[in-house]
Amino acid sequence: MSEICPKCGLPLDICACQSIAKQTTQSIKIYSTKKRFNRLVTIVEGLSGEALRETAKSLKHKLACGGSSKDGLIVLQGDHVGKTKELLILLGYPEETITITRER
Repeated sequence: MSEICPKCGLPLDICACQSIAKQTTQSIKIYSTKKRFNRLVTIVEGLSGEALRETAKSLKHKLACGGSSKDGLIVLQGDHVGKTKELLILLGYPEETITITRER
């Protein structure tokens, strides 16, 4: 027997909660900046809650880099601006909501 989604009550096999949440996401901003010791980091902002933690984990794994996620920001070690946008699109986030700005 399959598990039941706590949000919609449907079986997890046919649950659409996560894809709907990704489509109603606010705008996502990606940029790189220098932090301690003049090291470049990539910042992703605009996500919150469970999506923030899951997306950060997936990005760190696929980009093979370290990072953290808190206070609505995902901080990835290194300059991964272009690759991050591609991976967010592959994760199901709409391309129209993702904007890239160069160094802040």
